[in-house]
Amino acid sequence: MRRLTIRHESWPLAKALTISRGSRASAEVVVVEIADGDFTGRGECMPYAHYGETVEGVIAEIEALREYLEGDLNIMTLQVAMAPGAARNAVDCALWDLTAKQAGKPAWALARLEAPQPLVTAYTLGVDTPDAMAAAAREIAWRPLIKLKVTGEGDIDRIAAVRAAAPESRLIVDANEGWTADMVEPFSIELAKLNVVMIEQPLPADADGALADMPHPVPICADESCHSRDGLEELAGLYDMVNIKLDKTGGLTEALVLRAAARELGLGVMVGCMVATSLAMAPAVLVGQGAEVIDLDGPLLLAKDREGGLVYDGSTVMPPEPALWG
Repeated sequence: MRRLTIRHESWPLAKALTISRGSRASAEVVVVEIADGDFTGRGECMPYAHYGETVEGVIAEIEALREYLEGDLNIMTLQVAMAPGAARNAVDCALWDLTAKQAGKPAWALARLEAPQPLVTAYTLGVDTPDAMAAAAREIAWRPLIKLKVTGEGDIDRIAAVRAAAPESRLIVDANEGWTADMVEPFSIELAKLNVVMIEQPLPADADGALADMPHPVPICADESCHSRDGLEELAGLYDMVNIKLDKTGGLTEALVLRAAARELGLGVMVGCMVATSLAMAPAVLVGQGAEVIDLDGPLLLAKDREGGLVYDGSTVMPPEPALWG
């Protein structure tokens, strides 16, 4: 018989991270373990308040399925039993990990994927003054891809300051729904001059219809607007790319389906993360194979990652070892 364990873990950040909606100083994650005989599968999620999630709520949602999770619930029946979101992500990834260990095969092989290769990830800088962001960028100017959190007014000055401090780095910009419709076109024109390669979620998800037919020389990526494959066709008329996060899709299973559906619609793919440990990043490395943009820097933002975490060589993240996940 299976044994389910659920626990809350708190991981301090190396430095508080500020976005348009506020700041955080720690990553509050939920870890799920499903043990069956000699094998234990693990998964991790980061409940996100913006989506109405809490640590307590996620734990309760998983606890409500204890009888089934300790019974014969499998990866496919889970997709019906739970809705997309952080809770399902932790369970889905734990089941993938358990299944891989029981089969003696890596998760990528079970999913009929190619063997994963190292990926180059973005490194995130939080919102701050132009001078402070430039100083932070100067310290990481050696990184090939830098992601800037922005918030609206004053963003052009922030981004220009970072560009001057890190002239060789590719820059992506994440507004976290912090812009207004009248900012998108003029900001995009200015950001193109600064060689920004992507703008992430400039408008609130419930107001992104304004992007239809709006000129924007810099590709725009949906984040808060894109959770699972539902509604993806409508997004294809508004965005150039979608950001796939396992905490939004509800796990690896739906993330792989969403990636395939996005490709069929001609949408570019970004694979991102919430701020969490390597256990949460590991399955996302599989989804990130072949993506245009990778943002799996969560462990790099922590004061300390979990033991046996992913190996980062600068900005290059290596595929997970079986002892961590999959």
